[in-house]
Amino acid sequence: MHHQLECPKTLHWGVGLVRPVLVLNSTYEPVNVCSTNRAIVLLLKGKAETVEAGAHLIRSERAALATPSVIRLNYYVRLPRAEGRRLSRRAILARDGFRCQYCGSTHHLTIDHIVPRSRGGLTSWDNVITCCAACNVRKGACLPSEVGMKPSRRPRPPAPGDFVLASHKVVPEAWLPYLPYAVA
Repeated sequence: MHHQLECPKTLHWGVGLVRPVLVLNSTYEPVNVCSTNRAIVLLLKGKAETVEAGAHLIRSERAALATPSVIRLNYYVRLPRAEGRRLSRRAILARDGFRCQYCGSTHHLTIDHIVPRSRGGLTSWDNVITCCAACNVRKGACLPSEVGMKPSRRPRPPAPGDFVLASHKVVPEAWLPYLPYAVA
């Protein structure tokens, strides 16, 4: 009769290493999201350090590493100015926490121009917000004040970390301390 030894859960190189890892600048500002594979390469090359680790181990012939969940670069990466970032529907939804800025709904979300385009409103970070279909129809081509509506907060260019929400609707709990505008 053969008995198998139970080993702790380990991951082998290339297998199960596609979990997302939050990458922080040297100043702890969110920079990117990468795969566990890429994070391990940055750690092994000495370009980053682990800030938060998962429960699984990655074993090689000579070492065992805890799977990183959050890493910090050892050098500063200059980020583009927020105003210059490309405007996209997904980025607007993420910036606004995937909620209608008029009623708070999370269903049937669209994008609304606060000053309608028919009245000369621009498609810019300062003039577009997340809006549910019902509120968008109610507002129509009017200004919010003309129909008794008011956005819950002023639109703004995206903050660092908004792109993380754009790529991951459900954010791992280990990331929350590093994402100032994250909605849990």
